Amino acid sequence: MPRHCDAIYDMIGLVHLMRRFRVPGRFLVALSLTASVLGGCAAGVSAPHPEPAARVPLADPAVCGLWNAIGAAPTDAQLVDAAQRYQVVILNAWETAAQKRLKALNPAITVLVYKDLSSTRSYETATLHGGLLPTGVDFAATEREHPDWFATDTGGRRVEWAPYPQHWQMAVWNADYQREWTTAVTTEAVRDGWDGVFADNDFASLGFYSDAVLAGTSSRAETDRLLRDGLDRMVAVAGSALAAQGKLFIPNLSEARLYPGRWTEHARFGGAMEENFAQYAGDELLTWQGTQWEEMVRTSSDGKHLNLLVTKTAGVPESSPGAAGRAGFAGAALLAGDRACWTGPDAGDYSRPAFSGYQSLALGEPRGPAVQQDSGVWTREFTGGWVAVNPSDADETVTPPAGLSTTDGTAITSDLTISAADGEILVRR
Repeated sequence: MPRHCDAIYDMIGLVHLMRRFRVPGRFLVALSLTASVLGGCAAGVSAPHPEPAARVPLADPAVCGLWNAIGAAPTDAQLVDAAQRYQVVILNAWETAAQKRLKALNPAITVLVYKDLSSTRSYETATLHGGLLPTGVDFAATEREHPDWFATDTGGRRVEWAPYPQHWQMAVWNADYQREWTTAVTTEAVRDGWDGVFADNDFASLGFYSDAVLAGTSSRAETDRLLRDGLDRMVAVAGSALAAQGKLFIPNLSEARLYPGRWTEHARFGGAMEENFAQYAGDELLTWQGTQWEEMVRTSSDGKHLNLLVTKTAGVPESSPGAAGRAGFAGAALLAGDRACWTGPDAGDYSRPAFSGYQSLALGEPRGPAVQQDSGVWTREFTGGWVAVNPSDADETVTPPAGLSTTDGTAITSDLTISAADGEILVRR
């Protein structure tokens, strides 16, 4: 998966260190949120923000669970647990036995196969894993038969991704490459019984991986435009072919906020992933910039598109515990429905499953859509609770519905201040 927001993650620490210190309350263990009440909140103050410990998941959660299981081979114990906890799981192509095990344990689960749109890898060849690849084309065969499918820079050199050695940028604008990728991946998805394809690296800029200027372009801006235009066409080709076979096509789409309509277009074959959901840009939350958030709201409301949301929570300083996960879960709940799935992995390489205690909260059914208040804060009420996200760079005060408490039982009796770039999750008392 692309980890193209390392610089943003570095900024998270600076942002949080500037925020008020929050003292965490005790973690819950029981399913009912019956901890003793610690006292009401004064007008306009922030509530304490303990995250409940992860418990047995609800049968019908407000925010469905996502497990991106590509970082390590899943154990059988993890698969048994996953069949109960997660509604969507992503596996490597050679984990067909794990896929069948999940489907046997939970026929309703959606299991997607990982495939990279934009690279081939010289460390992965058709001789490994029975010929099953993380990409759409084999490096050795492409080098032998279709060398023109490799992207080259203005000096004629192939482009290797600096953060990921032996990943080679492909000419995603090449129609033959698009067709071969599509044919191979669609054939495999149908043959091996996958519910669909998770297509990684549907990116907006080569700059995430390389400083190269590609042949045929005169600047990095032109290089990026060539790649975006090529991926626009490739998504249409591959998505149409998979849809014709009854398979989902879910690209991992980056920087959609910068290009109006791109989220909607690329999600039209079953949905899309935002791998940097509710992450920080300066003192604001990235996802709410541009038109992306409004497009995500639309695609989550029709019941036909998967919105896969990843909030990376590693590295949050002790001075503001849980802020990234809190904003991420609350943001996911704003989109909640049976097709909005969230995870907050504490391992950036997806080497172990993650399940936040927030995902065990009995929020219940939404009482209406997400609403933006005059302050800019987004809120949504549920039969069992309420969530809010403040994506701006200034603290804002909101008035939550009556009868709510924090997840450790602290009653909310007046207005609530939500810090900049933060979220809140309250439950019914």
